[in-house]
Amino acid sequence: MSPRPARFRLGALPLVFVVLLGALLACARTAQSDEPPALWMPGQNAPQLQESGQATRTPFMPPTRLPGAPILTPTPDEPHSLPAMRTEPDQYFVQPGDTLGIIAQRFGVSLEDLVKANELINPNLLDVGQMIIVPVPTPQGLGPGFKIIPDSELVYGPASALFNIEAFIKSQGGYLAGYREEVEGKQLTGDQIVQRVAMEYSVNPRILLAALQYQSGWLTKTDLSQGKIDFAMGMRDEWRKGLYRQLSWAANNLNRGYYLWRANAAATWLLGDGSVVPVASTINAGTAGVQHMFAALYGRADWEQAVGENGVFSVYNTFFGYPFDYAIEPLLSPGLRQPPMQLTFEPEVAWAFTGGPHGGWGDGSAWAALDFAPPSDLLGCIVSNDWVTAVADGLILRAENGAVIQDLDGDGYEQTGWVVLYMHVERRERVSPGTFLKAGERIGHPSCEGGISSGTHVHLARRYNGEWIPADQNLPFVLDGWVSRGAGLEYDGYLQKDGYEVEAYEGRSAENAIRR
Repeated sequence: MSPRPARFRLGALPLVFVVLLGALLACARTAQSDEPPALWMPGQNAPQLQESGQATRTPFMPPTRLPGAPILTPTPDEPHSLPAMRTEPDQYFVQPGDTLGIIAQRFGVSLEDLVKANELINPNLLDVGQMIIVPVPTPQGLGPGFKIIPDSELVYGPASALFNIEAFIKSQGGYLAGYREEVEGKQLTGDQIVQRVAMEYSVNPRILLAALQYQSGWLTKTDLSQGKIDFAMGMRDEWRKGLYRQLSWAANNLNRGYYLWRANAAATWLLGDGSVVPVASTINAGTAGVQHMFAALYGRADWEQAVGENGVFSVYNTFFGYPFDYAIEPLLSPGLRQPPMQLTFEPEVAWAFTGGPHGGWGDGSAWAALDFAPPSDLLGCIVSNDWVTAVADGLILRAENGAVIQDLDGDGYEQTGWVVLYMHVERRERVSPGTFLKAGERIGHPSCEGGISSGTHVHLARRYNGEWIPADQNLPFVLDGWVSRGAGLEYDGYLQKDGYEVEAYEGRSAENAIRR
């Protein structure tokens, strides 16, 4: 039986933009120019995005707060639907890749309570299939209702399209401006690391920078302790040393809180001291992401400081201005529909449907991805001469580190509109950035390149305005009429069409074969 293909462990509609205000300390380069454009100020004519491919120019929209209006704490959202907290112990059977910490976080109980309930002698040793008793959580008082950022400032969305990360970091003159680190055999500067994490996880670089400054002062300070250098985000884990791994951890956990909130799946936050805090129902998804990320680092008092008015919100406001001036609401319009897409391989070639809905990038993002493996009698990371093909017409924006990003509206910005991620595409014969592909044209060969993969395959995921779109909720993945459906567990799921059903399976068999 084939090993399960890759799980990430790190991971044509009108476009809406928001203006970058004069509070920004630096402006952004467009994708077509090496020179930064002038900052747009209220009262001036709105700038235009340059044309790319077949797209038309899209004007910026005005900010949500009128120039000169007072800065007020945003009003609470309408109460959000939250899952009921458990009142009875539960049972859980250990899955591949689980740790006790992951299980504790998933069920909102402390690690200590989990060890005690199961009388575990060595909590670091778990067997796949082992039954774990999950005790009832003992929550403390309600979490804070202060709204930190709008949803559109957590995702790598339209409002980040013209933010120049490099110029902003240099303008602060801190440790980050001169930082370099080797990432997967390549030397990257500090701004390149921030950019890479923002693009991979689809998390706004502004919230990453504000959180980094709050945690360690990297943007403005030059004299840092070794602890602040090794563990810039405060996650003191030897496996997460260095800026890239620290920011990747932060982005993954920002995503986890955001998408748990979106899926009505977060009732409590588990704090770093093991305490359990019920989530306030009147916050928004962006705030939920920030609350969740900081929850892993602090006990109650320090956590409330970090997610309160004088915490990361204050740093953000100092650096970039009032966060809700960047709000694009809603990111996903009520009438949003997926454009027509087809299966990502050539006709008459039977591929295997190996992964149902699972994380688009990392295990914290929405279950936005589906996996397909090419035909072969061999196992593992094999060389395949089969082709991954475009699911729709669109412009190729990036092709690096195993990832290919296709922009379906062709404006040259992956932060806007519909975008498709093809992951684990081998560099051999891979399409080049700047190529406009028609649906069905070749992108490259499936492989294990990029991320962590145990078998050659392609990982396919969608985003809209920077937000990962789940394959198992209101906008199912539809490929050549095959409609995705989740089964409640990550990687499990089905493709259904005209009364036929194909179930995801980690190997290759007649039952999970699918063809165009």
